[in-house]
Formats: sequence, C-alpha cells, structure tokens
Amino acid sequence: MDVTALLLSRLQFAFTVSFHIIFPSFTIGLAAWLTVLEALHLATGRPAYRVVFEFWLKIFGIAFGLGVVSGIVMAFEFGTNWSELSRMSGPIQGPLLTYETFTAFALEASFFGVLLFGRKRVAPWFYLLSTAMVALGTTLSAFWIMVNNSWMQVPVGYVIENGTFVPSDWAKIIFSPVVWVRFPHMLLASYLTGAFCVAATGAWYLLRRVFEAEARIMLRMGLYLAAVLIPVQLFFGHLTGDYVHDDQPAKFAAIEGRWHDEQPASEVLIAIPDESTETNHYAISVPVLGSLIGSMSFTSKELGLTSFPPQDRPPVLIPFFAFRIMVGCGIIMLGLAWLGTFLSLKGRIEQNRIFLWSTFLSFPLPYVAILTGWFTAEVGRQPWTVYGLLRTADAMTPFLTTRAATLSLIVFCAVYTLIFLFGIFYIYSLLRAGPAGHLVLPATDATPDRPMSVVKHPAVPHHPTAGE
Repeated sequence: MDVTALLLSRLQFAFTVSFHIIFPSFTIGLAAWLTVLEALHLATGRPAYRVVFEFWLKIFGIAFGLGVVSGIVMAFEFGTNWSELSRMSGPIQGPLLTYETFTAFALEASFFGVLLFGRKRVAPWFYLLSTAMVALGTTLSAFWIMVNNSWMQVPVGYVIENGTFVPSDWAKIIFSPVVWVRFPHMLLASYLTGAFCVAATGAWYLLRRVFEAEARIMLRMGLYLAAVLIPVQLFFGHLTGDYVHDDQPAKFAAIEGRWHDEQPASEVLIAIPDESTETNHYAISVPVLGSLIGSMSFTSKELGLTSFPPQDRPPVLIPFFAFRIMVGCGIIMLGLAWLGTFLSLKGRIEQNRIFLWSTFLSFPLPYVAILTGWFTAEVGRQPWTVYGLLRTADAMTPFLTTRAATLSLIVFCAVYTLIFLFGIFYIYSLLRAGPAGHLVLPATDATPDRPMSVVKHPAVPHHPTAGE
C-alpha cells in the first residue's frame, strides 16, 4: 500500500465532498421555501411572493447545476481511488445510489423543466405541484445518500460472502434507527442554510434600501423559519450524539476530548488535546456534565480513548474542534433567529442596523456548521471506512500510485475552483441585480430546446438573428 497515495486520496475525496455539500445543503432548503412561496402566492394573490419566487428560482437553478456537476464526480472516485470499497460494498451501495437515480433524479429532471419553462403552459395548481416535486426530489436525494453513509457508519442488514458485503435485510438498512436520526439532522441543516441565506439577502437589501417589499419577506420568513427549526435541530443533534455514544464510542471519546475512563465524567468545554501525551492542555471542564450528556446519568462511567488500541483511535484534534465550532455556530444562529423574530414582532427590525448587519454577515454560519459537522462524522469514523469492518487503508485501490493521486488531486482542485468562481460570480451578479422587473420572467424566447436563454445575464440584451 502506498501511504502517500492513501493520504492524497483522502484529501481529494474530502475536498470534493466538502465542495459539493455546499450546494445541495442550499438547494434542498431553497426548494422547500420556493414551494411555500408559490403556495402563498396562489393563496393570497400577492405579487411580491411571485417576484421573490422568480428571483430565487434563478439562483436555485445555478446552484442546482453546480451541485450536480460537483457531485457526479464522486461516484467516479469510488472506482479510481477506492476500488476495494466498491468491490466489497457494491452490492449494498450500488442499489442505494440507483434508488437515488430512479427517485430523486427522476423527479428533479421531470419537473424542473416545468419550473423554468412551464409557468404560462400549465395550470397554477400543476406549477405548484411541480415545485413541490422538485423539493421532494432534492429531499429524496439527501435521504438515499444518508442511508448509504449511515450504513457505512453503523453497518446493519448484511452478510459477508466471499469477502463481499451482501444485503440480507433491506428493511434494516433503509429503516435503521441511525438513518432516521441522521437524515432529519441533515435535512434540518439544509432548511436552516436556505433560511439564513434568504434572511441575509433580505438584510442586505434593507441596508442598501432597495427592493424593500421583497426584502421584508425574505428577512422575516427566513428568521421565523430558523427560530422554529433550530431548537428541533438541537434535539436531533442530541439524538445523533446518542447513536455515536452507543455505536462509535471511540469517536465519542475523541469528540469529548476524553483520554481516560471517568466515573462520573466531566465535560471538556475547551482544551488543546495532545495525542503524544494523551492529555489536554488548558482544559476548562464541568464536573459530572459529561456523564449527563453521554448517558443521561449523574454517575455513569464514560470511556476514554486509552480504552481502545492506538490503531483503532480516530484523530482527535479535528473532531474535537469541529464539533465545538458546529455547536457554536448553532448557538449564534439561534440567538440571531430569536432576537430577529422578537424585533420583527415589535416592528423594530428594519430600524436596527446593527442587527441587519449581523444577519447579513451570518450567511456563512450554516455552511460552516454543516462542514464541521461532516468533518466530525467522517474524521471521527477513522480508521474505518465501513465502521468496524473495512479499514480506510484497505479500501483504497491497491495499484494507485502517488503520481496518479497527485495529478488527479491537482486537476480536481483546479477544475472545482474554476467552476466555483464562475458559479459564485454569477449568483452574486443575480443577487446584486435583485428581484427587478426584467429579472422576474425568463426571456420570451426561452424554450426547452434553448435552455441557456433562461439564464442569460440581465444586463445583456438579446437580439434575434435571422435564423431565429
């Protein structure tokens, strides 16, 4: 095994999945919000809902395309860099990814075209249905990915035949209790990402004193949604911690920064873990709280990392700090959402420029929370790819060389960066232009056989040629 190739392959997959997850986490929440906007427009007839819908639909389309382009590459990485994982877990992971294609992708492909081109061609109720189906498709995509990843975290419903993991009970795989904790946690994170991005955009417009009617809708709806969902998200976060405590005790000990068994256990709020000395520097701890969080008991014994062989321990620094950053982001978002809801109900939100600036600057928080949560889950799972069954070192393609891994990593970083810069620049140009009248409707010549005409830049007029 080439150790350098293994490290580079891990870095490559970490880079691509971190880049990719930014876009689905945004579009899943945005698709659900677009459904709410369209329903409100039909129910109230208020034009502002239609204007906001059409504006965010354009941004959704760009982000959705970036998510598809950046995500499809990861499937190829399973073959190029992780062929042993594909060979051994293919009978389980292959069907799960196929289910995503036949449910999520089918819905998205079928109804997204209606959203772009069908406003004047279908009945209003069918357009609303199409919006809901796109939202359902994005949700199903997240569901099947979380089923796949949750099986790797806590394998169930399988037997081993000739060195291959073969499904023995699909119900156990799909309806695993771990799935039904982690999937809602991820779904709520996506909703919160959409909510804070929308609220931040509304705050930005109010600070600039432009598009004020639409900005009020964005700001208030985003904050109201976040105020309701964050407490629910914290609850599912606790349930996620319970499964880690029970099924992945080494990961739980790394997250807690607990080196030795304790009874009762203290909770390390902040410290600098030192793996070489198996201790924490500058630790600030709360007695007994660790047992209460881990086992809902004041007297429980909690395991430390020294209870596990060194080769079975995850790295400590990344899950330890990533978890605390995630929680910190969640607490800040909760404070902003509740304060914003209070100010909105009192009618003082638009006059409080400090709060508007805080909301505008908060848009990275949900992304940071999602990425650090993902790092906690994936780095904390090491050294296993399929937890307790297949080590990451054994999952790599056996003949992969350092040279090949280096070249692919460089190419992926360059291409992804280029795509990201162009995509973000175009989204920024749409946000900068705002929900103006000529941005609301697609070009008059926008048809399914001319899809790019729906996203041409608003500042560039279109002049038909003789052939058109």
